[in-house]
Amino acid sequence: MTVHPAPIALPPGSLQALPASLRPREKLLARGATVLSDAELLAVLLRTGLPGRSVLHLADDLLAHCGGVADLLKGDLLTRLGDFKGLGPAKRCTLMAVLELARRAYAHTLQRAPVFESAADVRAFLTLHYAGRGAECFAVMFLDVRHRLIALETLFEGTLSHTIAHPREVVKRALALNAAAVILVHNHPSGHTEPSPQDVELTCVMRETLALVDVKVLDHFIVGAGDAVPMTDLGLP
Repeated sequence: MTVHPAPIALPPGSLQALPASLRPREKLLARGATVLSDAELLAVLLRTGLPGRSVLHLADDLLAHCGGVADLLKGDLLTRLGDFKGLGPAKRCTLMAVLELARRAYAHTLQRAPVFESAADVRAFLTLHYAGRGAECFAVMFLDVRHRLIALETLFEGTLSHTIAHPREVVKRALALNAAAVILVHNHPSGHTEPSPQDVELTCVMRETLALVDVKVLDHFIVGAGDAVPMTDLGLP
């Protein structure tokens, strides 16, 4: 288990009141990113604070507002944090760029090797894409004959508690992408990852339908609060 550095006690006022060894950027350059707390890393990205309130205080306020770094980097930051004082469009764009870089890094990993050689990367990749969304979505990871990622596509979007997925559309995209296998994905905006009877039924229908065109359903992931759980881990079809 990774242990992250504990937050530091923040003095009031400007960041310049801190010794150079405790300023986030200087600390990162001298000792590396792993020694920085979540607030310190966030402060490096935000760069500036507010009059009379340092960037470290702003980072701390933002993490408290969101409930932690995992919940910060979810959903549409430009909309969700649009009214947060001190977090203008430029800062929100920076955070969105970091999130997108993380998504692309995982995608490149999954494109180079069979996805089940990197199960943790699959979970992280899907969590970055779908955790925290306000509406239920149905997506598909399309895979080649070696089970490497061709594309992740969101095919259907619904409401807070429901979406309708049409097997015919999944078949059409699988054939268009020349996919040999797929991983089904959907999120639960409620945050829980336990599959419903409808989820199990949908998995069976998709498996039977895609088998008609020789495309294998490898798994069905449910994305909840901070994690993506494969139904096969729960002993389900």
